[in-house]
Amino acid sequence: MKVLGISGSMRKDGNTAQLVRYILAKVQATGIETEFVSFTGMTIKPCTGCEQCKETKWCVVEGDDWADLARKMLEAEVVIVGSPTYYYDVNGQMKNFIDRTYSLFHDRKLAGRNAVAVTVCADRGCERSLETIEGFLNTHHFSYLGHVCGKAYAPGEIMTDARAVKKADGVARRIVNLLQPSD
Repeated sequence: MKVLGISGSMRKDGNTAQLVRYILAKVQATGIETEFVSFTGMTIKPCTGCEQCKETKWCVVEGDDWADLARKMLEAEVVIVGSPTYYYDVNGQMKNFIDRTYSLFHDRKLAGRNAVAVTVCADRGCERSLETIEGFLNTHHFSYLGHVCGKAYAPGEIMTDARAVKKADGVARRIVNLLQPSD
């Protein structure tokens, strides 16, 4: 059993990364294996719309970090997908990542996994970012364990958003209850 937390932020310790790590820490404290991945330092090229993935069942774009991250998702039982909000939606790197998973859609390779959506915005737009991530999760037939929308601007400010922290605690409990059900 593994829980993969993905921070789509390009900031290594940004608010999105902190919120995803917070959920992972709560889950890991119960003995469940977790892994954190950040887009920081990664290159994820955009989908070219070539449609070759219909034949290959894998994205043919090469020379970036997408394939390694996709393999990690395929190995995970639960995926936490987090993105900062840029102009009322997920950031460009997250959108590139999502678009490239089209190659996994043909054989429903991600179906049956469980997921949590995490978005962070400075003021507004979290809902739209959340809709984009939920669209990705629904398309791939993930079982949805919930979401966390937080508001923060300055580094570290997310942990002062009491509502987001409470929601993060709740989704962490759902993950633990799923992976370690009590009899």
